[in-house]
Amino acid sequence: MQQTPGEPGQVPSGRAVFDHLLTLLTPERLLKVSEADGEGVKVCLLDSGVERAVLEGKFRRSGHGIYPIEGAVFTPDRMEPLPYEGRQSTPHGTTVADIILTIAPRVRLYSADVFGPRGSCEVEVLVRALRWAVEVWQCKVVNLSLGVPEHRLQPIQRRYQLMRAVEEAYFKDVLIFAAAHNDHPLTRSYPAAFAPSLLSVDKRLFEDPLAFAYELHEPIEFLAHGRGYLGPFAEEPATSWAAPHLAGIAARLLSLRPGLKPFEIKTLLYWIFQAGKKLPNADRG
Repeated sequence: MQQTPGEPGQVPSGRAVFDHLLTLLTPERLLKVSEADGEGVKVCLLDSGVERAVLEGKFRRSGHGIYPIEGAVFTPDRMEPLPYEGRQSTPHGTTVADIILTIAPRVRLYSADVFGPRGSCEVEVLVRALRWAVEVWQCKVVNLSLGVPEHRLQPIQRRYQLMRAVEEAYFKDVLIFAAAHNDHPLTRSYPAAFAPSLLSVDKRLFEDPLAFAYELHEPIEFLAHGRGYLGPFAEEPATSWAAPHLAGIAARLLSLRPGLKPFEIKTLLYWIFQAGKKLPNADRG
């Protein structure tokens, strides 16, 4: 009896091979298996710090415990960071951390508080924290739900300094997710503008938080779910909430294949989107 592509025992040929492989990369088959939970993956948040007790209490009540959250506080006047005490400087970092843990609950989460009590972040502090996350904590995924406007990267050497840190992380196989400016494409925001050395993420609303889209609009490539689950501003659509959704999805993939390199993960995300075709069913956020 003649078989069609996809039936057991048949080896497809030609274009059918490609189409058949894509069917195996649908989110339902790859992202939603129970083993894709972030286990074994270190994720760093360069943000405003996180409220450790709030997150531990939430996930304990849900019946899904999380690993202890580690971290440090980075300040302009110190080369070495201060100890992390499990507190936040604003709710922003806690909302971002909650998204990561909701998508990939078994990651090892590190909080790099780059704002501290001052409530502002200098480029030099951001660079120092990024290098610490890569070299000391040896994180595989870094999320930056923040943006530095172009005028704050003057003189031009400051922009080069940040760009070099991003490129160094990329060549050490660290995957960086950076939120686009919420007014994109009217305003350029860094480090999101440093693609392709990182994954730049814009917001869109999806029914499934594991859904995402690829829609190249220089320098932004990906769209992810733009709402959070915890905090006073979580329901307001923002790129700050989109970036950790995609970072959590990448952590799920890395828990299945830890050796994936940044360009391989980006390619895999693109293939999953092409197979799933989630974009036509999404609502603009």
